[in-house]
Amino acid sequence: MKLLIVEARFYEDIADELVKGAVQAIENAGAEYDRLSVPGALEIPAAIRFAADGNDGYDGFIALGCVIRGETTHYDYVCGESARGLMELTIKDRLAIGNGILTVEDRDQAWARCSVDDKNKGGAVAEAAIRMIELKKQYGVS
Repeated sequence: MKLLIVEARFYEDIADELVKGAVQAIENAGAEYDRLSVPGALEIPAAIRFAADGNDGYDGFIALGCVIRGETTHYDYVCGESARGLMELTIKDRLAIGNGILTVEDRDQAWARCSVDDKNKGGAVAEAAIRMIELKKQYGVS
């Protein structure tokens, strides 16, 4: 099993902690992984599509990033459009994706969710991606 971690680096410290949890889960499953960095959450769905179109043999993808509410409505667009993009890839293109783009009010909420010692969302979404890969194989979906 081979996965691609696509990480938005806008909040580097949070991204690093999300990746830490994801890598632990992937290694615990005995799977392989590559990492790809993109600037922000909006770029994640396109990067996954590009990688899926390539010939690198990825069975699944892990989307990691963080969007923290600011003073404008930009937060709403980034949250909604990144989630919509990932869901389209999942439904239309039948890609196995773990969505770990945190959408939070502040850094404290982000840290509570990304910390491997707390909610460990990086690990949880890696496990979700692995389960979706298993389901695809179970049902013969390519």
